[in-house]
Amino acid sequence: MEQEVLALNGRERDRLKVLHEAEKQHIGQREAAEQLRLSERQVRRLLARLRKEGDRGLVHRLRGQKSKRRIGEEVERRAVGIVAREYLGFGPTLAAEYLASEQGLGVSRETLRKWMMRAGLWKRRKQRVLEVHVWRPRRSCVGELVQWDTSEHDWLEGRGPRMALVAMVDDASSRALARFVEGDTTEANLRLLWTYLERWGRPEAFYTDRDSLFTINRWGREKRGEDEAREEAWTQIGRSLKELGIVWIAAHSPQAKGRIERFFGTAQDRLVKGLRKAGARAMAEANRYLEREYLPLWNDRFTVKPAKATDAHRPLGREHDLAAILSHVEERVVAHDYTIRYAGKHYQVGRSDIRPGLRGGVVRVEQRLDGRLAVRFRDRYLTLTPCEARSRLATDEQSQPHPKASPPSPGQGASSWMKGFEVSKSPPLWAVLRQEGR
Repeated sequence: MEQEVLALNGRERDRLKVLHEAEKQHIGQREAAEQLRLSERQVRRLLARLRKEGDRGLVHRLRGQKSKRRIGEEVERRAVGIVAREYLGFGPTLAAEYLASEQGLGVSRETLRKWMMRAGLWKRRKQRVLEVHVWRPRRSCVGELVQWDTSEHDWLEGRGPRMALVAMVDDASSRALARFVEGDTTEANLRLLWTYLERWGRPEAFYTDRDSLFTINRWGREKRGEDEAREEAWTQIGRSLKELGIVWIAAHSPQAKGRIERFFGTAQDRLVKGLRKAGARAMAEANRYLEREYLPLWNDRFTVKPAKATDAHRPLGREHDLAAILSHVEERVVAHDYTIRYAGKHYQVGRSDIRPGLRGGVVRVEQRLDGRLAVRFRDRYLTLTPCEARSRLATDEQSQPHPKASPPSPGQGASSWMKGFEVSKSPPLWAVLRQEGR
């Protein structure tokens, strides 16, 4: 009898306890049915089975038998073989999706997980919470807050160059925009920002980390004892956001940017394997797959509906010249000959653009993303002409001070009309005027 009891599962053990009480008439059949959440008729069946077969009568009749809906062993061998051959390293969820879309095998992810574990292609993973962070609710509107970050990873798994993935994820909906770039540079981030602004408009705020692309490191200035109340220093991206009227918010930990961190976590699994299946070996191929396959999949399956239907994006105005704003901007002083020096070269301002205040004035120099150079003085752009390279000899002669001219020695070209004229022995001016009667 003890061995029969051990064969019962937890649910059947609970039923057995209540049925024993009903069999001893400690409780009625109606009360037993309420406790077991069964009908009184079913309770009577179980009691009859308990009297006839003992405790083993509560074991389910189908236990140990093969299900009539069980997938055949041939299908299992085929699915496992395909996973081992073509989808090695894929998780059960992703492998099930590829089996359905590419192989026509409609297998649930849980069934495939059991098959993969049985074949040694997958191991059960324990979920461990290393640190608990306070959950922050999503923003309610699209465009209210956009998270912005970069992930450096071996996206092509050694088949091509190493790349970085720059991405922007909306906090309210998880809608994503991303692009592969050679490196995490200001220019690469500004190009993605341009694409975002043209597609959806200006969000209210961007949420980033404290990378040097977004903020100036104050530690060095504090170490030198400089006053923090001095004028704020901006990076090129920070200046661009300020001119666009977009708020910049800095995160203090990676966990604070949970939306985009999860986007990268999913991409490092699904996107990497998708690029492998697509045979991508160059950045252009990777971006093509990213834009045509992965991002539409993400925005269709992994986004959520915002709490409010309001779109917080603001349109670009006539004053928002993206070519000028999303460029490398510096200031230069116009020399007295109406030239400026930038990147080791001299440029001459056109004669038609010369105006009061230009000489010695400060101009805005814009090195744009398309390689063009634009210079603006107040509200007008100037025409520039590159100056010819000055020879080194001429530059050295101009840089050296001219020697002072020494007075000529007597007999070497000096005038002789003052010879014999002694100014110290001449009468004073008042005496001369008195003699002349003046």
